[in-house]
Formats: sequence, structure tokens, C-alpha cells
Amino acid sequence: MKTRLTPLLSLLLLAVFTACNGLPSNYTESTEPVSLVPDYQSVTIPINVAPMNVLIDEEADAYKVCLRSKNGKPLITKGKKACFSLKKWRRLIEANPGEALTMDIYVKKNGQWVHFPTVTNHIAPEPVDPYVVYRYLPPLYTTYEVMSINQRDLTSFDVTSLYDSRLMSNNKQFQCVNCHSFQDYNKTGAMQLHVRGDNGGTIIVHDGQHEKVNLKAEDLIAGAVYPSWHPSLNMIAYSINTIGQNFYTKDPDKVEVMDDKSDIILYDIDANRILPVSMSPDWLETFPYWSPDGRYLYFVAAPFKPAMMNTQAEIIIKHNTIRYNLVRKPFDPVTKTFGPADTLISARETGMSCTFPRVSPDGQHLLFTMGNYGNFHIWHKSSDLYLMDLNTGAYEPATVINSPDVESYHSWSSNGRWVVFSSRRQDGGYTRLFLAYFDANGQFHKPFVIPQKDPDFYQRTLKSFNIPEFTVQPAPTDRHHLVKAISQDAKKAEMAQ
Repeated sequence: MKTRLTPLLSLLLLAVFTACNGLPSNYTESTEPVSLVPDYQSVTIPINVAPMNVLIDEEADAYKVCLRSKNGKPLITKGKKACFSLKKWRRLIEANPGEALTMDIYVKKNGQWVHFPTVTNHIAPEPVDPYVVYRYLPPLYTTYEVMSINQRDLTSFDVTSLYDSRLMSNNKQFQCVNCHSFQDYNKTGAMQLHVRGDNGGTIIVHDGQHEKVNLKAEDLIAGAVYPSWHPSLNMIAYSINTIGQNFYTKDPDKVEVMDDKSDIILYDIDANRILPVSMSPDWLETFPYWSPDGRYLYFVAAPFKPAMMNTQAEIIIKHNTIRYNLVRKPFDPVTKTFGPADTLISARETGMSCTFPRVSPDGQHLLFTMGNYGNFHIWHKSSDLYLMDLNTGAYEPATVINSPDVESYHSWSSNGRWVVFSSRRQDGGYTRLFLAYFDANGQFHKPFVIPQKDPDFYQRTLKSFNIPEFTVQPAPTDRHHLVKAISQDAKKAEMAQ
């Protein structure tokens, strides 16, 4: 005999089921998409990323969120901030490589539940490198002591301060810490870090040792900055720059950072010797970067032959006419010598200025920024990311990951499936770090800001993130060892004869 349920019994059973899954059963559908902070909608995320906590930007009396994928138990949260347990998030994400990740959001207004259109993201099967090291600083132009080099664990919310400029500062001494660089994604445990100001010098960490070096040889125009460590040799390429700043009241680009002199050098760590790479007085060369096989050194170069005695004043006058070519030099790792430079993109032909070249780990693609002029594009609203196919030389704007505001400093993950870059797209004033998936077909996917434990973190934090670099393991140093190394006298590097 079949048992038929009365309407009342059906409602009671439905109420029991609803109570078990915690979601409302009686609601109306909204045709408008929900507003989330951050904007985690239609994005592709790494399989090992920290929870993508969100704030539901809707005023309501109550909130419920259900996160689902093909396999595993759904996650349900309550409240305006949907924050997920790290353990449960990992269990769900790791069980669903390549699958959709959906989020159903319900809000209660005036006693009635409303369900928004389902938010759908995608879980990429490839992980992102677990760490990203970056510079963290307030937007100050004339002081720099409140600055740190931080390491973020992307699989959790853990942040470690590797060094803070205030550690050795006082009322009379000040430091600027910058230009961190790792050899081959820190696979070898080798890195370097610059310290300017008091106790200045370059700290080189390798083979478990810390060494402080003075890279300002007598014949050089300035000390070494903007490093790139050779992927297999104990050699670091640097630019040496005399840098100035200019400030504007009406121009949308309020600050201009410019060089009036700059060259490219190579420091041989084992020999403690500096080798010239590109040191023409009629060119400004900067931002070197090695190819993953160590056989090419990429950099940017702009023609500049001073016509005035005061070159700094001349640069200020001409700053928005100076445009950089994208060039590279072949390198022989055996003889440690360079061949002639090859221009990949001519600023004269494009009318644009290139900077910050970064080669993908497979050597197939080059990601760089291009703007209207100059090389310090973090201050240029015209700055966008561009992608070049190194097999054909063809390049185009990376439209999917660009925005109307600044895109600049960027880095590839070691598997070539992710990029991290800084952007001012959130508020126009502060650079934040964004991740974007680069699929096997050579296409970028919509970027997303690096998740934080508190989803409104970026709305409350008045600091910028820049110079992000992926690493596969924690940095080979810490505050204690860096303070000790910085306190030492620097070994003077010698210029090759």
C-alpha cells in the first residue's frame, strides 16, 4: 500500500530538512547579481589557495551562504561576512580539481528571504606557489622608514615580516629596505636584499650564509638596484641608477620617478667582481631580468644624450618624451660573456614605453608593462600589462587582466599557470596584489585580489603592496639574521679590469 503525505506532513518534513541544511526554503528570486567585496565572481582560483572570504555588500537583517562543488560536503555560513573554515575549505577545494565552485547567497529583508543568482567560480587543477614576498608600505614620498618586506603564505592567511625598516631606525638613523630577489623561485635558498640609508648595503644570502656587500664601485655612477639572480649561477644582474622624483598638482600622474643616468652590470658573487653589461652614456638602461634558461638577459633602454649641464633638470623637462625599448642580450653561461643587444620592441615605432620584462618559466612568453612614457609605471595610469609570444615576437595587451587604472609589477609562478601583479583598480590610490590564471591555451582569466581573513581588509588598510615575487618555500632568512648582517661592515666589490 502506498503512503500518501498530507500537505501538513510534507511541510513538517520540509521544515526538518531545511533545519538540517540550514538554508531557507521559502524565498524569492532576485534578478540582480549580488555585490561582493572582494569581487570573487567568475574567477578561476588555485586548488591550494586560502579561503575566498567575502563581504555581502547588501543591507539586510540576516544572511546565509552555501558553498558547493561536485564532491564533498557543502559549506554553510551565516552573517554579512562569509568566512570559511580553513580546514573545511581545503577539504572541499582539494576534492574538486577542475570543477565549478558555486555560491548561493540568501539575504533576509523585512521578514522575506531573497536568493541572488548563483555565483560560479572555477577551481584550477594547478596549484599556485605557496609563498609570495612583497614590499609593504604607506603611500609616502619623502619618508620611508615605515616599510617592510613581508612573506605571505597563499595557502593560509599567515604573514611573516622578513625585515622592517624600523628595526634599526631611531631619531637619527633611517633605513629604506627594498629590491628583494630570489634565485629560481627560492629553490636554492638564495636571495638578496638592499638596504639604503644608515648601515646601507646589499645582503646576499646563499649556502646558508649572510654577506653584506658594497656594490658601489669607484667607476660606477651609483649603487646597484633592481636585481635579477641568474637561475643557475651565483651571478646577479643589476641596474645602477641615479633616481629623482617630481611632484605634480594637476597631472593625473601625481608623482614621477625618473632616472637621469642608468646602466646594467653583472655581479659575480664568488669572485666579488662587477662586470659591465650595458653602460652607454647615451642610453638609459634598467630593470634587467634573466630568461629561465639563463641564456638571455632582458632589460629596457631609452636613448638620452644630455644637451644641458644639469641633466636632472633636463630629465624633469623632458620626462614625458622619454620612452624605453624592450631589448635583450644573449649570454654564454660558460664564458660568462654577452653578445650584442637585440631590440624586441622599438619605442620609436610604437610611440609607447616598455618596462619590467618577465619571462614565463617555459620560456615561451614575456609579460611586460607598457605606458605612455618613462619606466616607473606604478605611477602611470596609462600602464597596462602586455604579453609577447617569444616564438613569433607578436604581442598584445593582456586585456582580461588589465583595468582602467595602473597595472605594474608582476611575477610568474614556477609552473607558469599563475601571475601575480599590482594594481590600483580598487580605489585608484593603493596598489594591491592580484592573481590571475594563465591556462594551457595561453589565455588569461579574470584576476582576483589575494584573499584575506577579513574580507573588508583592503577597505581598512592604508598601505600598498608592490614588487611581488613567488617562492616555492619560505625565505632562507629572518629578522634576527638580517639585523645581524646589516649591522656588519660591507665588503667592497671590485670592478673588473
